Amino acid sequence: MFAALRSRNYRYFATGQIVSLVGTWMQRLAQDWLVLTLSGGDGFAVGVVMALQFGPTLFLSMYGGVLADRYDKRRVLMVSLVAMAAFGLILGLLDVGGVVQLWHVYVLSFALGCVTALETPVRQSFTIEMVGPDRLANAIALNSMMFNAARIVGPAISGVLITLIGTGPVFLVNAASFVAVFASLAWMRADELTRATPAPRAKGQVRDGFRYVRSRADLTVVLLTVFVVSTSGLNFSLTLAVLARNTFDKGADAFGLLSTMLAIGMLAGATFAARRLSTPTVRWCLGVAVGFGVLETAVGFVPSYLAVALLLVPTGALVLTFSTAAMSILQMSVPSEMRGRVMGMYMLAFLGGTPLGGPLLGWLADAVDPRAPLVVGGLVSLATGLAAALYVRRSTAFAPAGNTV
Repeated sequence: MFAALRSRNYRYFATGQIVSLVGTWMQRLAQDWLVLTLSGGDGFAVGVVMALQFGPTLFLSMYGGVLADRYDKRRVLMVSLVAMAAFGLILGLLDVGGVVQLWHVYVLSFALGCVTALETPVRQSFTIEMVGPDRLANAIALNSMMFNAARIVGPAISGVLITLIGTGPVFLVNAASFVAVFASLAWMRADELTRATPAPRAKGQVRDGFRYVRSRADLTVVLLTVFVVSTSGLNFSLTLAVLARNTFDKGADAFGLLSTMLAIGMLAGATFAARRLSTPTVRWCLGVAVGFGVLETAVGFVPSYLAVALLLVPTGALVLTFSTAAMSILQMSVPSEMRGRVMGMYMLAFLGGTPLGGPLLGWLADAVDPRAPLVVGGLVSLATGLAAALYVRRSTAFAPAGNTV
């Protein structure tokens, strides 16, 4: 279950990353609550922030993949961390100073989104350099465990801090948390990294990445399913805030609890993946997408706050299992010189639809009902998983010989 931790460099990374991720999740909850406060409870405003923060993925994630394939990933990550810490610090100072406005959040969300779009493919493709190919699937699952352990702790701490002292100090804590992961990268032993041969500088490398994925039916199906499910179904940062405030008339601590329950489920899913999911298949991935669609639809229909909180646990487990299976299939079945661009494409699929889905789902929550985005997202995810599974079953491109099918 913890095989990847045998790598010294990965142990350093994991230690710093868990501290930074707690800060990141603290800021995410505080940012959503700050936007709701500044906008008077407008769900559309939260959707706009989501669009600005994740929109740069549409045009920058593939270039982040090119950076990963060309340059020293560790150094690229260190530069990115400095920039992200600076944005958190600026937002915190504006908020603590009592001068923060909604447009400040919009601008800083967009700036953070630009850096994140470039950094994420680099970070994901750096994993194999720390642990090697034999422990890659385990390291991906452990990364998810850290992410979701932080997702449990971060919102819980943030909800309490917001209630006691406001959102501003939360942003300052997040800025300070980046020091831990920066130090972990600085202390790594470069000679113990399994470096991939850098891709040469050449024109059309982004097009080459798309062309390669298009030639692989298994990768295409996985990426398209990830795109639709993420755009329509993975809307919890918007829907949980609006549900807590507008449907159940509760405060930031209740919003934090819902986020924590979802994260508990995700942590359970990550634990399962670390122990059991060594060679995920396309069919397995699509089956999990179907199950997620069923559960999210159910979350949208249940009448009470307690029922929503309880259903978020199995829903979160399927979210994590789906994303881990998809990422493992992509990383384990592509050549090293193409891995960065393929992971950039994964981020494009995973987050690139948020600029479209975020405002639309926010409008749906305001115009119809706060539960509507959950019901619609769940039904779309269910239909997508079933359609993709039917295609895999009938397509001649998916012969029994492939071990990723």
